[in-house]
Amino acid sequence: MTKRDLLGLIGKSAGATAMYMAMTELGQAQASPFKGPIKLDGDPKGTSVLILGAGVAGMTAALELSRAGYKVQVLEFNNRIGGRSMTIKGGDTFTELGGATQTCQFAPGNYINPGPWRIPWHHHGLMHYCRELGVQLETFQQMNYNAYIHNTKAFGGKPQRYGAVQSDYYGHVAELLAKATRQDALGDAITREDGEILLESLRSWGALDKNMRYVKGNESSDRRGWVKGPGGGLTAEPIPSDPMDMHTVLQSGMWRAIGGNISLDHQQAIFQPVGGMENVAKGFARAAGHLVRLNSKVTAIKQDASGVTADYIDTKTGQKLTAKADWCVCAIPLTILSQIPMNVSPELDAAIRAVPYSPSVKVGLEFKRRFWEEDEQIFGGITSTDLPNAQISYPSYGYHSKGPGVLLGAYTGGAYSYELTTLPPAERIQKVLEWGSQIHPQYKDEFMNGVVVSWHRMPFIQGCFGMWNAQNRADHYKNLCQIDGRIVLAGEHASYVGGWQEGGITSALDAIGRLHQRVVAG
Repeated sequence: MTKRDLLGLIGKSAGATAMYMAMTELGQAQASPFKGPIKLDGDPKGTSVLILGAGVAGMTAALELSRAGYKVQVLEFNNRIGGRSMTIKGGDTFTELGGATQTCQFAPGNYINPGPWRIPWHHHGLMHYCRELGVQLETFQQMNYNAYIHNTKAFGGKPQRYGAVQSDYYGHVAELLAKATRQDALGDAITREDGEILLESLRSWGALDKNMRYVKGNESSDRRGWVKGPGGGLTAEPIPSDPMDMHTVLQSGMWRAIGGNISLDHQQAIFQPVGGMENVAKGFARAAGHLVRLNSKVTAIKQDASGVTADYIDTKTGQKLTAKADWCVCAIPLTILSQIPMNVSPELDAAIRAVPYSPSVKVGLEFKRRFWEEDEQIFGGITSTDLPNAQISYPSYGYHSKGPGVLLGAYTGGAYSYELTTLPPAERIQKVLEWGSQIHPQYKDEFMNGVVVSWHRMPFIQGCFGMWNAQNRADHYKNLCQIDGRIVLAGEHASYVGGWQEGGITSALDAIGRLHQRVVAG
């Protein structure tokens, strides 16, 4: 089986999110190449640049080019800066393709990030701009051993604590390896001295007892949890819990959820902007927002030997306008760009049309109280399920807050995203409530309101992120990123860090670096 076959199989069975994680593991998505602030040395001599799209890629280009002395203008379709880097709060209204309009009813202080919601520590470019632009960060709780793994086909559909499943899996594997080591079944693989060290490490890693077994006892319960934990006074003695046997662990299929938090993009430390991801966009807006014209829908892009022209419509007044510049950095998503007339080379045109975008749906649910904290002691983290909602993410802010709380009730991709969004928004929320109730029965009594963001139905992108595979990357990636006449593309789709803001930032820096070299070279 090739990597491409495997990724296709994962995508069909588990959706786009799981497939992207697999792409990262298989080297199809790479770490950030950011090495430090860009230096655009040399005088651009009044050169003008038109930037299309005010997401993080477009705003990175606008900020750095303006600092270097370029005349910069940015056209943005939306009435805000940020693109997918957005936050939905009470009072926010948006309309999707098809005309369905939703108005968020969350209580003050509650929000969801329907697009980017995490900033891994190694996304050095985004971390740099957060620091420079005064975007305050706080910890995003990716891994919570007290959250759940849920499989409708195991344990009668009853969710299991992540920590218990992982501890039992590790414990049984450690016991098997210990047996193999003691019986010298590893042969020439390790020396006797290394075997003794391995045994001791397996005891520690797998919480094995003195006889190198993973069984009920203090060692295993200290990992997977107790029936009754240690306390004080006459009732202080703890009661150990019963581990699942190896057969049960393997047949449950829940071990599949364990590896997701090991990938580099999901390891601690992970951050989020205080108050929502929109604060990344607000940081760029403070620094370069004066360069942006909002509510500007680009309808045609033309280039010749002297420069670039973009026709656009003011979406509020209907007025038809034109912008001109010497060069163009185009950060419009490929799903939209492929619909805009543009005279570029056949190679770039083919590349633009070669990259499909993942569908994706996120659902924010507001409840009367934070029952996941009060009833189940879950503070942040993510529950995984084989139900169509795929993930439940608990807020990493406002712990122990009184009053309503919001969690991410669904983050799902793949074909089911299309099926779910055939329903009106209110019915989509009801579906998500039905699924979530199988994990948290409190849903039924505590639910207040919700909001659904379907990225493939958002007019300014019509998809979640570009989906490269080995073949179309080999055929089209370089053509997509090359400067074509006086136009160069930027965005997460023009990176090896697809699906992340870091991809947009690093692609923009690479694009303007090459553009600047041409300008100063005359």
